[in-house]
Amino acid sequence: MRLPITFLALLLLHPTLGLAQQQDAIDTSRGDAMIAEYFRVETARVQAECLSEIESADDWQRNKQRYRQELLEMLGLDPLPERTDLKPVVTGKAEHDEFTVENIHFQSRPGLYVTGNLYVPKNVDEKLPAILYVCGHGGVKKDGISYGNKTHYQHHGSWFARNGYVCLTIDTLQLGEIEGIHHGTYNRNRWWWLNRGYTSAGVEAWNCVRALDYLETRPEVDAARFGVTGRSGGGAYSWWIAAIDERIKCAVPVAGITDLQNHVVDGCVEGHCDCMYMVNTHRWDYDKVAALVSPRPLLISNTDTDRIFPLDGVVRSFESVRRIYRLQGAADQVALNITAGGHKDTQELRVHAFRWFNQHLKNDDSLIEKTAVKFFEPEQLRVFKELPSDELNTTIDETFVSQATPTVPGNRDAWVQQRDAWRTLLQEKSFAGWTKADDFAPSRAVFTIVNDGVRFRAIDFTSQDAVELRLYIVERADLQKRDLTVLNVLDQTSWNEFLATMRVAFEKQLDGESLPEADQKSFDQMKQMFNSFAWTMAYVAPRGIGPTAWDQSERKQTQYQRRFYLLGQSLDGMRVWDVRRATQTLRTVDGFTDVPLWMQSQRQMAGVALYASLFEPEITRLDLHNLPASHRDGPFLLNVTRFLDLPQALAMAAERSRVALYSDQAETWEYAKQVGQVLGWDKKQLQIREPVAEMPQGD
Repeated sequence: MRLPITFLALLLLHPTLGLAQQQDAIDTSRGDAMIAEYFRVETARVQAECLSEIESADDWQRNKQRYRQELLEMLGLDPLPERTDLKPVVTGKAEHDEFTVENIHFQSRPGLYVTGNLYVPKNVDEKLPAILYVCGHGGVKKDGISYGNKTHYQHHGSWFARNGYVCLTIDTLQLGEIEGIHHGTYNRNRWWWLNRGYTSAGVEAWNCVRALDYLETRPEVDAARFGVTGRSGGGAYSWWIAAIDERIKCAVPVAGITDLQNHVVDGCVEGHCDCMYMVNTHRWDYDKVAALVSPRPLLISNTDTDRIFPLDGVVRSFESVRRIYRLQGAADQVALNITAGGHKDTQELRVHAFRWFNQHLKNDDSLIEKTAVKFFEPEQLRVFKELPSDELNTTIDETFVSQATPTVPGNRDAWVQQRDAWRTLLQEKSFAGWTKADDFAPSRAVFTIVNDGVRFRAIDFTSQDAVELRLYIVERADLQKRDLTVLNVLDQTSWNEFLATMRVAFEKQLDGESLPEADQKSFDQMKQMFNSFAWTMAYVAPRGIGPTAWDQSERKQTQYQRRFYLLGQSLDGMRVWDVRRATQTLRTVDGFTDVPLWMQSQRQMAGVALYASLFEPEITRLDLHNLPASHRDGPFLLNVTRFLDLPQALAMAAERSRVALYSDQAETWEYAKQVGQVLGWDKKQLQIREPVAEMPQGD
């Protein structure tokens, strides 16, 4: 049967008002209120589950290794990278009366350079405890030359060396001598980091592991007495290394942790870059990271007016961690130090840290008599005169976490095994944040209006707690028996086009929306289609689009997406859930239960529709227009390219539903076509067609 142009296709031909023009007109008050409540509810859910299964020391012992493995996975360190040759090089030295500073570099992986300063006391006649000092964001630059964070934080290394410690202070990826990137999702729009399961926190954690490996090679160092500290970003890296590596015997993270309530609900995420966060696949709150240090000595240190590590969240985290220490009979090994001030490296914070290390690594409780002082000019602490040509620091996000390179299975059994494995991985690694309960409130009819021969109705449904969406249904006014229902999944552009068409006859029903100019031609073509075929068109705008659009500023759009990420979700992943719920709702409407159902969408939202079809039964057909060739361009789903990409997802979808894919990159979809050959699909099961100005009519 030759099909006429579908409604969504018609809309594509008649844009009425560009998205950029629409943004200022969008009323976001409903969307802002909805998303704020959603983040509150989801954060409370994660917090309630975190460590809830731990009620005894035995519980902790049974679970802690699994927790550590989960954390390694969320840092992109499972499996652990190979411990390749560090290739350490000392490029220069700076002298002080009491100690020597060696300017060193090593490679934590081939081409991933770590620059640092090693502070070594003079006249050493015994092995000394060693401190790994990890820097916050305190870059020093002169005349275009980066001297690294280590230069800014040199006073810490000097104090440790003057007081009987070896101290290795290492640069971070961002603001180091070789300037890499921490801000992938913060302000670089590198949302594909989510797909890869990559976070710059993982690089920092691995560099810390290898820094300990290096310290173990130094003859001056007692490898049984390692400590770690740092503030701000360095506080976070202190958590990572202390949690994953038990060679750390004592830790003092400074201004480096608070809870999800602060980050997500209170908005502290907006002040932090990606190095502060793991890819939260297993939906942790941060007290679980901190608990992994137990029962080793841990001092949580913070100031009382730190705007990005607020006191209330720090105290909540401490109380949760102290409970785990108490269960193990180690309550005296954890403490909370709060001093006056904001987000600053104050002397009061340093004194408490120094005393903690003296007590637990040297059994020394004497008074602190020497202050932490900067002795050197930046040039004296510089490692590289010329940066290495083989460095991977600036592109490490492309290779740090291995990505899948699936091959076409040789037979049906191999395909079934691979497909089922992918489905499980998607559920566990990409969509773990989906709602588990199915006791949703019944959908609610909002209106049914007939005008100009067209019946237009709206149904509200609950996608999740706090997420209320609307499903629109449009059909011929006298239609009784439907041959087909098409669910159109709208992005913001197609939502605007939908409004332009429906405004012709139903402006009053859309009076809560900011309406573009009416599109009479589109409405007339829709009526012509309805008069020719017994079809119904349904429409849903997933969260953040159309009626639930939130703040359209670039900053808020970015930071709201990051909040999903912190909750072990992604915005696109939860939009997949919204489409599933819209499908489920549509099937409960009288007269639609047994009608064949198609899905149709375009651009990035076509990928959302594709994934929804993988988890909903009996989607007869998918029409996908301008589907991105790779997840790198969306949709963005946690960890997905660690096991598959869109060509593999398309093959999974085409096995379940007929697919018409409109793409000018036919070669990109070769994987799906080859799977079809293995499985013996007929030519209509997967059709790849050239996009044209007049959308194809189809068969």
